[in-house]
Amino acid sequence: MGVIAKQSIKGSIYTYSGAILGFISVGLLMPKFFELDEIGLINLLVAVALIFSQFSNLGFNHIQSRIFPYFRDEKNKHNGILTLGIYVSLIGFLISLTIFLLMRTYLIESNIEKSALFSENIYYIIPLIFFTVFFLLIDSYNRALFDAVLGTFVREFVVRLLNLIIIVLYIFEFINFKSFIFWYVIIYSAPAIVILIILIARKQFYIRSLNIDLIKKYKNEMIKIAGFGLISGFSGIAVLNIDKYMINHYLGLEATGIYSISFYFGALILIPAKSVRKISSIILAEAWKKKDIKTIDKIYSKSTINQLIIAMLLYIGIWINIDNIFMILPDYKEGRYVILLIGAAFVIDMFSGVSTTIISNSKHYKINSYVMMLKIILIIVLNIIFIPNWKLTGGAFASFTTVLITVFLYFIFILKKYKLQPYSYKHIIIMVISGFVIAVNYLIPEFENFYIDIIVRSLFVTVIFCSLIYFSKVSDELTNIVKKLFKLKTDFIKNIKI
Repeated sequence: MGVIAKQSIKGSIYTYSGAILGFISVGLLMPKFFELDEIGLINLLVAVALIFSQFSNLGFNHIQSRIFPYFRDEKNKHNGILTLGIYVSLIGFLISLTIFLLMRTYLIESNIEKSALFSENIYYIIPLIFFTVFFLLIDSYNRALFDAVLGTFVREFVVRLLNLIIIVLYIFEFINFKSFIFWYVIIYSAPAIVILIILIARKQFYIRSLNIDLIKKYKNEMIKIAGFGLISGFSGIAVLNIDKYMINHYLGLEATGIYSISFYFGALILIPAKSVRKISSIILAEAWKKKDIKTIDKIYSKSTINQLIIAMLLYIGIWINIDNIFMILPDYKEGRYVILLIGAAFVIDMFSGVSTTIISNSKHYKINSYVMMLKIILIIVLNIIFIPNWKLTGGAFASFTTVLITVFLYFIFILKKYKLQPYSYKHIIIMVISGFVIAVNYLIPEFENFYIDIIVRSLFVTVIFCSLIYFSKVSDELTNIVKKLFKLKTDFIKNIKI
């Protein structure tokens, strides 16, 4: 857990720093200075590009996660696995580009009335697909070298910082919306280039002839992994983004803008899991190679505890400030239950720990693809049922229900197949503490100034929650972090006295 804990902390710091920038951009500035259809366009372009790019990767990310340990050889430049990835990604991009060009007439005609702005800017999807595909390839390669932080830093922090800058330029009319979209696409495409430059500078970007013998040895396994990885990866991205497309289809681009902003608040809860799962994937692949079930069990158990603690703290923060959020964003009140339901869905996802990562790196990785296929079917069917009746809340409820069902299926499979069960009395303690803290919140008097109310309420609840978690000793990792912080403080004071 040392490597996982260290990189998870670093990754979370960068991600949360990016989240703060994102909150300023997406939560405060964009709702005040951008039209709803403009916000909808920005989110829809990225959503469609992510769906296409996940297909374009042709499942190679999953190959790198599972097979890289067998190719790992610094002297032989990791036997050309990156070269193979470049070939595969280029082929996948060309296939996706062909599909997109064939579909563009349908996409334009189906959106021309409700989403004319999307139709006008649809060709920006092409560079977004290309650079996202190669970011996925290079980032997964870099993670295989035990660096899960760089990709997070560039994508979650640098991109959001640059986005904030162009938003400010737009607000002060240095650029118009057309120029804003151009620079937004440039910035969103940049991470692939940045990581490429850094890998070259580190002399870790290896382009060499393929090790044909090694590829032949694992050819059948790689084809299977790629096939099922393509399904699960595509489904995963589709589940997170297809609701935006369907809301645009049923309700229009303005509704997509409201949903996207509301979804953002709920999605803040999932941030810590990204860093944990990225580095865990490589550690678990090594553990499966050695058949080290003990390490897998340890990672599984600790991930559910630590992720639940963070998820509940964040969800409580959103819950107690929901009225204040809509004091800041009065035009987005329709998204109230979107925030609460999406937030609850991601709490459940965090509660499952690294269950999906365990399965995707095991010999039963196919199960992950089957569940993800079910997931995408569920999200589409439930969206069709609930969006026309419950509008934005219907889309959020569809996502919540889908996550609940699939998380339960993952848990049952791991329990039956590997006899691993990560839950204990510690999880109950965390939930009891969470319920107690929510109850205490209602005893805090409301302040007339909602900004002051947010600060006081959030600080008070955070101190109570963290104190109870610390003294309950449910998490060894968090307890050790607090002890180290206290030790640093004590040492610092001693040095000053000296």
